[in-house]
Amino acid sequence: MFLMVAVAGFSQVTVEVILDQEVFLRDESLPVQVRITNRSGQTLKLGRETDWLSFAVENRDGNSVSRVGDPPVKEEFSLESSMVASRRVDLAPYFNLSNPGRYLVTATIKIPEWTQEVASKPRNFDIVRGTKLWEQTVGVPGSGAAPEPRKYILHQAQLKRLTLYVRITDEGEFKTFRLMPVGTLVSFSRPEAQVDKTSNLHLLFQSGPRSFTYTAVTANGDVIVRQSHAYTASRPNLRADEDGRIRVVGGERLIAPDDIPPPAEALKR
Repeated sequence: MFLMVAVAGFSQVTVEVILDQEVFLRDESLPVQVRITNRSGQTLKLGRETDWLSFAVENRDGNSVSRVGDPPVKEEFSLESSMVASRRVDLAPYFNLSNPGRYLVTATIKIPEWTQEVASKPRNFDIVRGTKLWEQTVGVPGSGAAPEPRKYILHQAQLKRLTLYVRITDEGEFKTFRLMPVGTLVSFSRPEAQVDKTSNLHLLFQSGPRSFTYTAVTANGDVIVRQSHAYTASRPNLRADEDGRIRVVGGERLIAPDDIPPPAEALKR
C-alpha cells in the first residue's frame, strides 16, 4: 500500500514519487517508485539515455546529499498518450544516508522530443537509528585462513509497526554487509537470540499475543529458516543440543505458506 504520492510537472506530463513507507532504518533499502503519466497527445520515447531519469536528495537544511553513484535506469521504452509507466529504484546504495534525520527526494525526467525536463514535487522521508537490543561477534570460517569476524546486531524500530531488524557488520561496525527486517514485535517482548556452531544466528520473538516467529540467518544474511509457533500449554523457547544445533522447544509449530524451507519440504523432515 502506498503511503505518499507527490504530483508535479506540465499538465501534459506528470511525474510522481511514491514511497512504500515514510520511515526507514539506517542502511535499509529505500525503494522509490517513479510514476510517469503522459497526457500530451503523442508517444514519448524514454529511457534511451543513462540520465533520462535522475534523483536529487536533500537534508532538512536544504543541503544536497552526496552521491555514491548513479542508479541504473537506462531501459528504452515508449509511453503512449493517456498511458502510465512506472520505474522502481532502490536509492540506498547511491546516496549517503548514514545520518539520521529528515530528507527530501525529487525525481526528474528528460523528454528528448521537447528538450525539456519535468520534475516531481519533493517527498519527505525519515532515516532513524533504531534501538539496539543485542549484539554478538562471530567468526566466519574461510578457506584455510583465519576466521573473518562479523557482528550480528538486533535493532527494533517503530515504522508502520514495531519491527525487528538484523544488521550484519564488520567487527567495528564500520561496514554493513546486510540489514533486513525479520518481523514485527509486540511491544513488551524481548527477542531470544543464539548463535550455533556454524555461526548462524537463531532468533525467536513474539509477533502476536500468542504467536512467535523463529528465524535463522547466516553471516551473509541468507534466511535459512522461518517458522511460526504458538504459545499453547507451554511457551516456545530456543534450546541448543549437545551437538550445538539449535531448535525450538515448547509451544506448537504452525505451518504457514511462507515458511522456509517450504511447508512441503519441512513436513518430510
